[in-house]
Amino acid sequence: MRIRSGMNIWSRIRMLRGAPLPESQRLGKDAVTALVIHCCFQFGASMSGLFLNLYLWRLTEDLTINGLYNIIVFVLTPPAFAIGGWIAKRKDRMVTYRLGIFLIALFYFMVVIAQEQVAQYYIWFAIFNGISAGLYWTGYLVIQYDVSTEANRIRFLAINMVVFNTAGLAGPALAGFIIQRSEGLQGYIIIFTCAFIMFLIAAIVSFKIPMVQSHHKAYYLKFMGIVMSRHKRWLKALYSFLVLGLFQGIMLFLPSILLFRTVGREDWVGYLGVFFSSLTVATGYVISRRAQKEHVRKYVLMSTTGIAIGAALLLIQVELWSVAVYMILFSICNPLAVNTLTSYYYRLIGTLPLKGQLRVESVVMRELFLNIGRVLSIVLLIALARDMESFWLPVVLFAMALLQYVLVLLIRENPEEADVQEQRCVEKAAIKS
Repeated sequence: MRIRSGMNIWSRIRMLRGAPLPESQRLGKDAVTALVIHCCFQFGASMSGLFLNLYLWRLTEDLTINGLYNIIVFVLTPPAFAIGGWIAKRKDRMVTYRLGIFLIALFYFMVVIAQEQVAQYYIWFAIFNGISAGLYWTGYLVIQYDVSTEANRIRFLAINMVVFNTAGLAGPALAGFIIQRSEGLQGYIIIFTCAFIMFLIAAIVSFKIPMVQSHHKAYYLKFMGIVMSRHKRWLKALYSFLVLGLFQGIMLFLPSILLFRTVGREDWVGYLGVFFSSLTVATGYVISRRAQKEHVRKYVLMSTTGIAIGAALLLIQVELWSVAVYMILFSICNPLAVNTLTSYYYRLIGTLPLKGQLRVESVVMRELFLNIGRVLSIVLLIALARDMESFWLPVVLFAMALLQYVLVLLIRENPEEADVQEQRCVEKAAIKS
């Protein structure tokens, strides 16, 4: 009886885990290494990135300075992507990737040296941050495409989200704990030093991914206007990232400030960050096991509705309860939208001319549109909401959340079923150019 009972338990466990994954959906060695690197990177970024905006806020208590800092970062990121793309094409995407990691590590080393003078020279720090981040993400987004396949890409992106946010679980809690128990703002300097060390480790591990020699070194960025005019489905996908950026621009720096204003303690900002990241991890796991690439519109509609409901609560009252509920819904719904759009866009890259040779240029164009949206939303926020008490702050946030419904109109269920005639027109235009 005991043996049978034990067998039943194991059978149930196997049923809960689901059927074994087909070989085509399993991740390769380079994919696993890329996840390890991004894990190290995110652990450092979750400690430093969450609190860098809050550090600047504590030094200035000026929402406009925070907004201008992020505007400069987002304006300079697309040119850095273009430069990173050129390096990736001429040399290798790993050169761009490693250079980005080293520059980010150097950035936080400079923050540690400057300490409170960061507020005085915030423009120069924003410039450096924008360039280094642009190089890092150029390399990583291309690597994501290279180490995954059509069969396992949506799973790789979901697992990447799980790893990304799992690494982000310990970072904010540890950072908040250190800051709360340090005198003045000294705790911020300690966590920036820890972040610097983690970025160095990520840079060292990146040498595990080999460089790939390619004879296709031509950089077609100047021809992307022709591709956009001929490949309407891809152009709409770029517009979808602009719309996504309208919401992301605010959400990349506002949550930590909102949480601090409502709880008043850095350690609680960190602990709540752990909770919100755990929700994102759970969402990423479900996506990795259940998501299907054919349901892109449904996933985007679901995520947008959840975020809009949360943002509507902030119109009632900007207090701990409304901010917490909003962040819960955002943490659950936003990963679904981002993962869906990224996977959708990578599938579209495969329909472009030259059979995958435009993947670097496609990543650069994606970041250009995404950052245009980010800058526009922050400019609007600064223009209308001068401080955290402004009536317009939750209004702008809610409006940007509602605009995400436009994404449903910009994407199609099966991008790989591209019109053959449209594909031929694009290839002819590329040959003539």
